[in-house]
Amino acid sequence: MDEIPFERHVWAEIDLDALRHNFRLTQQQAGEMPLCAVVKADAYGHGAIRCARVFAQEGAAWLAVSRLTEALELRRAGLGLPILILGRTDPRFAGVLARQRITQCCYSLPYALALSERASAAGVQVDIHLKADTGMGRIGFALRSSFDTAIQEMLTAAGLPGLRMTGLFQHFSAADEAGADSAAYTAAQHALFVRAFEALRAAGREPALVHCDNSAGTLLHPDWPAGLPRTRCMGRPGIILYGYPPSSDVPCPGLRPAMAMKTVVSMVKELQPGQSASYGRRFTAKAPTLAATLCAGYADGYPRLLSEGKGVVDIHGVPCPVLGRVCMDQMLVDVSGVPSTAEGDEAVLWGGCTAGDTAESIARKTGTISYEVLCGVARRVPRVYVQEGRPLYIDDHLNV
Repeated sequence: MDEIPFERHVWAEIDLDALRHNFRLTQQQAGEMPLCAVVKADAYGHGAIRCARVFAQEGAAWLAVSRLTEALELRRAGLGLPILILGRTDPRFAGVLARQRITQCCYSLPYALALSERASAAGVQVDIHLKADTGMGRIGFALRSSFDTAIQEMLTAAGLPGLRMTGLFQHFSAADEAGADSAAYTAAQHALFVRAFEALRAAGREPALVHCDNSAGTLLHPDWPAGLPRTRCMGRPGIILYGYPPSSDVPCPGLRPAMAMKTVVSMVKELQPGQSASYGRRFTAKAPTLAATLCAGYADGYPRLLSEGKGVVDIHGVPCPVLGRVCMDQMLVDVSGVPSTAEGDEAVLWGGCTAGDTAESIARKTGTISYEVLCGVARRVPRVYVQEGRPLYIDDHLNV
């Protein structure tokens, strides 16, 4: 097969300097507390391997992922930091967890029993972090349902053969929301977590590591090792490492968004009055309108909900609204305000510009959050990593 160089079609540009800046800013906020960098979901769309390497160089103590395949990708890439899987791993892979030195979230007694059985059969010992459900309501030992029962189940899990309990953690559900009710709920979650730690310690099963702060917690409550041994506490930031606040309620001065989504103009034409553009004829020109076709669409991660003028693209520093419907692989924008637009010109879909959208503005327009916008960048979109404004690496999954 012929190998081709990188094609300027549609790509995500990742600023490595911004990633370093955000990690350092987060570490400053967390004080001396070590950080577990969350790189699940391909580092929120930014590329897990490249981002994990940056965070490791900057002093990350741990990495966190969602599933086993994400952890193994990091190990194959040579990442040697401790890795925590935040979700379920099929107990059949206990041997893989042990051999690859991957710590597994343990969230219920039935799961612990199944993992123990498989680990014992394989003759290995799997490190686990107990997951306490203090109010998120997804997975975890249900402290709110029955504290005593949950603690007893944790203690049983920690004593099973083939398992070695090395940590305890939980996840805040409303730390990124303003309001007295949310603040009180978050404080109650933390208090319950501290109480669980104390119960485990009293029973002779003190965890070596505890972590409860997500991005919002790290920013708003860096003092929340209070009630816990500070030397055993770790922060677990995610979205802020990539330059975005957890929500509009959480102030994050100084963060630098690391991703810019870019494409090129494939054609420029003038639509005459009465001419329509794209599927469904949702735009019909009332006056001569200069339109540019771009090499990007919803299959690349540009939301279709930005159709009909909701999305704004930056071309030569000029805001250019979307015309008609966003298609799977292409879209049109109004470039009447920048008549010099030509085929091959760069168009910034979001980020790294002053005249167009950001991931946050797109999230507001489409009724979602920046996390989803970033994670929605498709696998077929190459990631171009820049340092000091110059391309350093290009990861193109379809051209390897």
